[in-house]
Amino acid sequence: MFGILALALLMVVHEGGHFLAARTFGMRVLKFSIGFGPTFFKISPKDGYYWFTSAAEKVKLRLWKHDAEKQGPTVYQVAMIPFLAYVQIAGMNPLEENDPNDKGNFSNGSLFGRIVTIFSGPLANYLFASVFFFGAILYGGKPAYVTVNDEPQLATYVEALPGRPAHAAGMKPGDKVVEVAGTPVATWNQMAEQISKRPGEPITVVVERKIDENHEERATLQLTPANEDGKGKIGVAPHKLPVPIKEAAMSALTEPPKVVKSIGAGLSQLFRGNTEDLGGPLRMMKETEDAAKQGLAAYLSLLGILSAYIGIFNLLPFPALDGGRLVFLAYEAVTRRKPNAMVEVYTNAFGILSLLGLALYITVFKDVPHMLSK
Repeated sequence: MFGILALALLMVVHEGGHFLAARTFGMRVLKFSIGFGPTFFKISPKDGYYWFTSAAEKVKLRLWKHDAEKQGPTVYQVAMIPFLAYVQIAGMNPLEENDPNDKGNFSNGSLFGRIVTIFSGPLANYLFASVFFFGAILYGGKPAYVTVNDEPQLATYVEALPGRPAHAAGMKPGDKVVEVAGTPVATWNQMAEQISKRPGEPITVVVERKIDENHEERATLQLTPANEDGKGKIGVAPHKLPVPIKEAAMSALTEPPKVVKSIGAGLSQLFRGNTEDLGGPLRMMKETEDAAKQGLAAYLSLLGILSAYIGIFNLLPFPALDGGRLVFLAYEAVTRRKPNAMVEVYTNAFGILSLLGLALYITVFKDVPHMLSK
């Protein structure tokens, strides 16, 4: 449920970017659909009013007045299959018959207007990522950091998750892990590394615990990391502290670039043949559901990550993606002529089939085995 909601929301943001840009440049938007397949309900203009119509037209209600000149002919609908979303703009299909005098047709729009319309979908996702991160930071707080070699590193203040080894051993919110299995640790990565290589092995974890404003004590805990995919896990998350609105806003702006950096690192690993962390639609849905169970802050944070990821991924110069469409527009800008319509159609069809094939492969050979191993 939460996974479907997340995907639908992110797609609405993406298509909303295309929609607003198209309307700004005078293009005729025929439909804005949330989901695909048979219509669940729609709001459409007719005879000077907007009308609400349910599936099979069992319910039809007149709503508010419609200004055709200002609001255009757009039909807003929610479809039965709640995945994805799309905006139908007149003239987007290269094979459509095109009246050269139709100013509302996409293909007749200025080159700049068409580029902005295509680019605005990914841009909307990237910008909204900061909105999601802002909500997550403001609601859930922000973890503490330490500086190591002039680089900020996540500190070892922890929040034990219920039912996990750390919680069972008596670890408390705000405890600072300072030693794992006899090895001093100062950053989250150092702590995770020591725990990860000891799955199923009893270890001691030393924590610093605040008694009051001026006093701390050390406690030694005995626990055994769970074995998850051959890696030790004790079930802790970073402990977060309340953040003022201004600081939350500034922090939210720095998060999307971190996602971009991680995407670059991930693609680098993928080209080197490392597919261990590769995940697809099922894994994304599962991780979204897990984040929702952890609370609103975790859910919003994951939405921010996914929104930034979708924005950047769609800019890749691959057929059928927005980046692929921008390549055709760049060709037009350089050559001063539009690309062959059939070449564009077949190229995009190849891109769609390739992406569907990749999604199917990842689902069958990565997502399903990963979920069955849990």
